[in-house]
Amino acid sequence: MQTRTLGNRSVSAIGLGAMPMSIEGRPDRDRSVATIHAALDAGVTLVDTADAYHRDAGEVGHNEELVAEALRGYGGDTSGVLVATKGGHLRPGDGSWTQDGRPEHLKAAAKESARRLGVEAIGLYQFHRPDPDVPYADSIGALVELLDEGVIQLAGISNADVAQIDEANAVLGGRLASVQNQFSPAFRSSLGELQHCASLGVAFLPWSPLGGIAKASDLGSEHSAFQDVADAHGVSPHQVTLAWELALADVVIPIPGSSRPQSTTDSARAAELQLSADEVARLSEA
Repeated sequence: MQTRTLGNRSVSAIGLGAMPMSIEGRPDRDRSVATIHAALDAGVTLVDTADAYHRDAGEVGHNEELVAEALRGYGGDTSGVLVATKGGHLRPGDGSWTQDGRPEHLKAAAKESARRLGVEAIGLYQFHRPDPDVPYADSIGALVELLDEGVIQLAGISNADVAQIDEANAVLGGRLASVQNQFSPAFRSSLGELQHCASLGVAFLPWSPLGGIAKASDLGSEHSAFQDVADAHGVSPHQVTLAWELALADVVIPIPGSSRPQSTTDSARAAELQLSADEVARLSEA
């Protein structure tokens, strides 16, 4: 599979978003493990998770533990797999989301994530979402400490605007490795952040790159240009969408969510799909 650079690591151009395997409507554990194994079989070497990816109260870290179990049980070499997790976003168990960007929380959460993942140092740790009650620089300062202490190897942020990207990179002393923001054909308001990451050489990880769990199946019908290009290539509109995102900048690494082996295998094939300049322009204007 085509590779891209994330910090000091080379990873697959398409990652796996493991979130759907732990939230509402999640599959059974066997299918989840099979989905992660299918991604690894397809050459995926970036797996995205978070301590907040769970459904019920009392199961914080459900998705991290699932990813760790799948990696342990995989028959092949997983030494090149980069697991990215996040902290600072919470799910009380009632379907809502809250934030906790206090440095003491982030440092404790990262250490718990490392324990659940079964690693001495987390490959990539990202501040999940800004906390309006905590100065942004204070939250990022916790990542600096985690880097310096060796708890994490790479530091990133999520759900950030351009000013926060610059602030985070400054606080980290130029060590910002990634920005994970929502981006898809239906949600393009973070194009500015994508382009800014490209100018900095910082990896940009689109979350919900296919439009989200509920809408991914309607991608072709809601965005006819993507279906037309897919028909011309004999592939799914999902592959075309991911290939388009890859073509926008060489720092882009989409992380489509999946809960079925078939869908993650289809997504992985997008890394080898070559779109013409005219097709990329047409999809960008659609």
